[in-house]
Amino acid sequence: MAEPLVVTGGSLLDAKSEQQADLLIADGEIADIGDPGAFNGKGLEVDASDALVMPGFVDIQVHFRTPGGEESEDISSGAAGAALGGVTACLMMPNTVPTIDNPDLVSEVLRLGRDTPCDVYTSAAITVDRAGESLVDFVALYEAGVRVFTDDGTVVDSEDLMRGALEASSQFPDVVISQHAEHSAMVEGGVINQGVVSDRLGLKGRPSEAEVIIVERDIALAKQTGGRYHVLHISTAAASDRVRNAKAAGLRVSAEVTPQHLILTEEDVERLGTSGKMNPPLRTAADVEGLRAALFDGTIDAVATDHAPHSPSSKAVDLPDAPPGMLGVETMASVIWNEFVARGLMTPQRFVALLSASPAAIAGISTHGAPFAIGVPANIAIFDPRERWIIEPNELQSKSVNTPWPHKDVQGRVRHTICNGALVVHHGTLT
Repeated sequence: MAEPLVVTGGSLLDAKSEQQADLLIADGEIADIGDPGAFNGKGLEVDASDALVMPGFVDIQVHFRTPGGEESEDISSGAAGAALGGVTACLMMPNTVPTIDNPDLVSEVLRLGRDTPCDVYTSAAITVDRAGESLVDFVALYEAGVRVFTDDGTVVDSEDLMRGALEASSQFPDVVISQHAEHSAMVEGGVINQGVVSDRLGLKGRPSEAEVIIVERDIALAKQTGGRYHVLHISTAAASDRVRNAKAAGLRVSAEVTPQHLILTEEDVERLGTSGKMNPPLRTAADVEGLRAALFDGTIDAVATDHAPHSPSSKAVDLPDAPPGMLGVETMASVIWNEFVARGLMTPQRFVALLSASPAAIAGISTHGAPFAIGVPANIAIFDPRERWIIEPNELQSKSVNTPWPHKDVQGRVRHTICNGALVVHHGTLT
């Protein structure tokens, strides 16, 4: 049996409260909460002095490329990077080769994720092989443990299939249908956002209207069916307006946003090159402003990274030929803290809600994101809000280097990570 842990000297911060207290962790759970120094000598000391002790972060959109793309990332390397970033649970997307669309593949992915320093969950496709022709077996996949269904990487263009998926979700209280909201015909051949930069570079663009049309349609279907609908990596102010209206109408609708869509614009693509290419693309400054407003007023529920590694060779091509995607799981917390909390734009409690409690609730991950209490599984990120560091692509844990934050100086860094009661990151190093 593992030695108990004593988290000492820190400030316990969850989505609702903050208090100076120590934690005693044993048998994978929070065994006790006491005054500073109350548990001295009762276990291995984990120093949280001048740090914030938070529920572990939960990233509900990652691509760990297993099966089929292990040269760019695998479950082991992806989960290691997640743990270094304070992420104690993550949700894989199913656009692998082959597609995760059946219980056998779900079981294999979950098996590979068992011995990693982060709890690895997986979504499954909405349509068989993500081909948009027939729905998967929702019942069998639900029984295999899937709670999130998405054809991420492609949209479910068929209104009838999307209606069927939302109807299926209404039969299960904890299932969500997640959509990559870009109308296929409108973005076909598009490289970056349709706008001044695509015109300047002579590239076909991906119009923002392609996102708005799908979000509008899907919200209408959610209203018809009573299904639960989630917008992946929302990228436009106009789409966030539709989500805001749907929530006001009482519909079961949620949305997530990536750090890059909150901070970067289409103008950054020229600086970043192929590392600045993703789908949906980086948009305009007005979209960034609208997404931030939606984040601050509660329209957007969660931050998720869309962590999408690609091997250096695959990105070392011209922009039109490069695969879309950026790294993010290891740097998410630091980037969001630096840009929003450290600058006084967001409260620490809201930070925890967006990166932990809310994404866990969306994905039905009940063992993560909860407020601190005796008996709660010990999934914890201990975060130094003042430590500064520089994000260097070659020093990240990922097999790939396509970060949108190369050489960025950020304030705030994970010091320790505890997953299921085990100290998996100690003073910034994997144990």
